[in-house]
Amino acid sequence: MKLKACMSLVLLFLVALCFFTSISHGISTSRFTDRLISNSNYLTTTPLWLNQSLDHFSPYDHRIFAQRYYEYTDNFRIPDGPIFLQICGEAACNGIVNDYISVLAKKFGAAVVSLEHRYYGKSSPFKSFTTENLKYLSSNQALFDLAVFRQYYQENLNVKLNRSGVENPWFVFGTSYSGALSAWFRLKFPHLTCGSLASSGVVLAIYNYTEFDQQIGESAGPECKSVLQEITTLVDQRLASDGNSLKKLFNAAELKIDGDFLYFLADAAAIAFQYGNPDRLCSPLIEAKKAGEDLVSAYAKYVNEYYVKSFGVSTQSYNQKYLIETGNEDRLWWFQVCTEVAFFQIAPANDSIRSSKVDTKYHLDLCKNVFGEGIYPKVDETNLYYGGTKIAGTKIVFTNGSQDPWRHASKQTSSPDMPSYIITCQNCGHGSDMRGCPQSPLQLEGNAKNCSAPDAVHKVRQQIVEQMDLWLSQCQDKGKSAI
Repeated sequence: MKLKACMSLVLLFLVALCFFTSISHGISTSRFTDRLISNSNYLTTTPLWLNQSLDHFSPYDHRIFAQRYYEYTDNFRIPDGPIFLQICGEAACNGIVNDYISVLAKKFGAAVVSLEHRYYGKSSPFKSFTTENLKYLSSNQALFDLAVFRQYYQENLNVKLNRSGVENPWFVFGTSYSGALSAWFRLKFPHLTCGSLASSGVVLAIYNYTEFDQQIGESAGPECKSVLQEITTLVDQRLASDGNSLKKLFNAAELKIDGDFLYFLADAAAIAFQYGNPDRLCSPLIEAKKAGEDLVSAYAKYVNEYYVKSFGVSTQSYNQKYLIETGNEDRLWWFQVCTEVAFFQIAPANDSIRSSKVDTKYHLDLCKNVFGEGIYPKVDETNLYYGGTKIAGTKIVFTNGSQDPWRHASKQTSSPDMPSYIITCQNCGHGSDMRGCPQSPLQLEGNAKNCSAPDAVHKVRQQIVEQMDLWLSQCQDKGKSAI
């Protein structure tokens, strides 16, 4: 008996060693998610692949494409540790990001896996992004990708550990659009995950998203808001009198459509609050105002030096003539905007920051110009299908940063079995619970030391841990054969 027990331990060790090398794989092969993330900020950048169905809803279409994923098992407690599925969103997924999930993985003894969203990065079924080819790009198809991947990974893990019919406890994570996917995955596949974290999860599709601009004004504060509004007035005036010179000042002469140019300028301001860098925008503008300097030139300096040069935004990504090109990956998120969620960031009727020319017509014209007639966002259909902020899910944690203009598309009020937390501080923006402050550039392990109120971040993180601990233990109590 002792010899048999010893041999069993050796076998388990060898299986574990084999597992850590990697799960076997079968391969024949918003907009700003990964800005300012270097290779050193990843837990792993080693890609793995699985064959994924192109259309999960057709019994006749058997086409497949290669979908990229990653795994990080350094903290995995073999054999019954949890598996954290970190969902990638609307950008190339170049690895598993070393944000707060790495801290959670150490705490819970979890393996971390991450699946690249279909069409983005290297997980595209097509080389050409024509409107016809993009018809399989949807949140619903992406959710089924995740379900297939979850089953695929669990089955391969069981093979590696020489067992069958065993289910590790799974927990799903996402931020922004992938935060919505995380909530929706728990909603649609509750038997496949013990719970979900929807960090800044934009679960509510919104046609005219005026709250986005209103939040920017609130986050800016009265003094900065007033300067931004004055700049908008001056820009509108100069655009009418000498638009070419104005666009050259911003190195944006290629944006022939005035709406594209004004949207570019509006995004440049929004990003400072969205990603926890308000002082990079407000301080120089307020100083320029006090010194009697030209405010448009001061804003152009911020846009050129920070938004374009440091943050890495390409001016041409706002150019509709460029977006029409079918080899252009910038078409991808716009297609999801123009078919599912809208999030049209238009100017409110009163007290707006952005130009009133950034209106509903501008967005609808963009959708038609870029993708053709008949393309428009089916917002009501999206909200009916998922529930919007009335999502009827369970065991989902919603978190939002107080300064984030996207938080009004998230679930901000707690309900039974779906707690919602607002992290309140001067530079708490998009995904501050996972990324720390500022949210870009990425803070390793989501370090909160640079948050203006780090205790606020720590408090919400503790609440997340408590919910995860409860829900994961409830999964384990149900036994290893079923969740």
